[in-house]
Amino acid sequence: MLSRLLKEHQAKQNERKELQEKRRREAIAAATCLTEALVDHLNVGVAQAYVNQRKLDHEVKTLQVQASQFSKQTAQWISMVEGFNQALKEIGDVENWARSIEMDMRTIATALEYVHKGQLQSAAS
Repeated sequence: MLSRLLKEHQAKQNERKELQEKRRREAIAAATCLTEALVDHLNVGVAQAYVNQRKLDHEVKTLQVQASQFSKQTAQWISMVEGFNQALKEIGDVENWARSIEMDMRTIATALEYVHKGQLQSAAS
């Protein structure tokens, strides 16, 4: 009778151990699934952040190239405008020179006319 009780007690203990082991395995599996779900959820956010960062890096590089090209083009425009201004100044200088020459020639022509008239009057007298 005592041995039968001992055997029953040991059998119940074994059943409890098996049940406890089964529950432990289920708890581990559930914890693993939860951990994987959490990590997957975080990885989605991290992956999206990585994709966004790559897009931003690409846009920054494109913007740098465009800014460099714009700077070069602006420098060319400034150079062209300065050349144009210089050409306008030179044209103004030539125009002033031409006016000065014209005034000198008129003065000379007037002087020659007076001399010629004076010679004509002295020859006529």
